[in-house]
Amino acid sequence: MLPWKRVLRPLAALLLTAAVAVVPATAAQAAPTAAAPSSGWNDYSCKPSAAHPRPVVLVHGTFANSVDNWLFLAPYLTDRGYCVFSLDYGRLPGVPFFHALGPIDKSAEQLSAFVDKVLAATGASKADLVGHSQGGMMPRYYLKFLGGAPKVNALVGIAPNNHGTTLSGLANLLPYFPGAGDLLNAATPALAQQVAGSDFMKRLNAGGDTVPGVRYTVIATKYDEVVTPYRTQFLSGSSVKNVLIQDKCVLDLSEHALVGLTDRIAFHEVANALDPARATPTTCASAIS
Repeated sequence: MLPWKRVLRPLAALLLTAAVAVVPATAAQAAPTAAAPSSGWNDYSCKPSAAHPRPVVLVHGTFANSVDNWLFLAPYLTDRGYCVFSLDYGRLPGVPFFHALGPIDKSAEQLSAFVDKVLAATGASKADLVGHSQGGMMPRYYLKFLGGAPKVNALVGIAPNNHGTTLSGLANLLPYFPGAGDLLNAATPALAQQVAGSDFMKRLNAGGDTVPGVRYTVIATKYDEVVTPYRTQFLSGSSVKNVLIQDKCVLDLSEHALVGLTDRIAFHEVANALDPARATPTTCASAIS
């Protein structure tokens, strides 16, 4: 192999990793807080109320963790009377703070164990799951292949990578760099699995997007630069509600990271999905409600 190809192989994987790393640009700044205890959630003495009878499990995205991804949404939900919990998953050895990089099927096993723990602590029979990015897609593996459906009432995905991403076209460059895909898969399996057309994505979506008994909500932004094209986030099925956030507020300019981290218009849609019987219209005014 020519020397320049030896250089480009790891460089290609590095560029793809850097491209995905823009997801938590805001979260990365908060990474040092990840070791700190969360405030107002992960309270295992919390018992669901009659108004909100199910605990909410928050599932972070790629490169994020159980604290930094939820510094705004978790308090938003606890202030509204929900018992809220979050987990870390998919951690690679020697990589602190930045999680969700390990094999997605193994991450789904960690989610399964965490849901069981939350249900045991709260006494609830089912939980609701809310996830951002990979965290909105990975639970579908748990529901479909790990027996999670009887334990889950609803899955709400914020900018979820449901059908694989082209990374704004960067993933299409992989075939031009021999070995880059193998290197990416070996170094950060979850990144390789989330590329459009991967074996993981084919298996996840074979036979339909949903499983019976679970309600699905997808909240997407047309300015998403990470999960592209953005419409691939949407699911098909009778139990699905797909929401484009700009249909609720045309002024909302949130991209992939902000729609999950700080966007209260998206948060309002999350609250509606968790409690559809008490849902109220989402508008630009939801940003300050």
